[in-house]
Amino acid sequence: MMTNAPDHLVELLQPVRLTSVVDIGANPITDVPPYQPMLARRICSLVGFEPQADGLALLNKHKGDLETYLPYAVGDGNPATLKVCHAPGMSSLLTPNPRVLDCLNLYSIFGTVTGELPIETRRLDDISEIAAIDFLKIDAQGSELSVFRSGRSRLANAVVVQTEVCFMQLYKDQPLFAEIDQELRSLGLIPHLFTEMKKAMILPLCFQNDLYRTMNHTLYTDVVYVRDFTQPENMSVEQLKHLALIAHYCYQSFDLTTKCIRDLESRSAIAAGSVTQYLNGLSGR
Repeated sequence: MMTNAPDHLVELLQPVRLTSVVDIGANPITDVPPYQPMLARRICSLVGFEPQADGLALLNKHKGDLETYLPYAVGDGNPATLKVCHAPGMSSLLTPNPRVLDCLNLYSIFGTVTGELPIETRRLDDISEIAAIDFLKIDAQGSELSVFRSGRSRLANAVVVQTEVCFMQLYKDQPLFAEIDQELRSLGLIPHLFTEMKKAMILPLCFQNDLYRTMNHTLYTDVVYVRDFTQPENMSVEQLKHLALIAHYCYQSFDLTTKCIRDLESRSAIAAGSVTQYLNGLSGR
């Protein structure tokens, strides 16, 4: 089965607008974002948030015309303090938790606070630059639950959320996977896939002085949530179309895309035979 999208997929679905992507914590220190194939095909628009000046400058330096990056810290709308850490990817509105970090290779170094920056946070529901959210990607270093609770109105229409979840508190009072899962399920979203599990080695063990060596202890991962496809009657035609596109281009979830296309066919929202046309494109016929 081919992993690239059939060129006719957007024409097949004919959404009324570009897929709207929001990325909270868009600092480019991480891997290529999952929505990049959609940006490359010019079938989505992106609003990204990055409160750290260096990261924001780098994003703006390389952005395309479909990308907008804003310096806001998204949260509960109250003033906060950004703890700038030795490892930029650990900078957070929460305070690093030495009781946990001191048990893990390198994490006590990664989580060393090198500075504090007073900032204002903005509620997701109140940010006027966001017209809609179809796909939310978030890596807020422990503040994810706060963001979800401040954005319930907008997230009620989202079809995909990719969020980092932790299994132990790298930060003090950090909400863990169970709380994140409960919140997103309350919004009608269900887990679809887990990305690679991030592991660490528990101290004092250290093999051959290799501080980057890991073992079995799992710290965190990203979970992709999708709107509950077992209840398609709760999705609009446009939601089904955007879910189909994101599932295909971002995650190669061809089965989910096929399900969405079938549901659209059953509503006569797209042409009869669209499932067959899509599957023929996948198989290269």
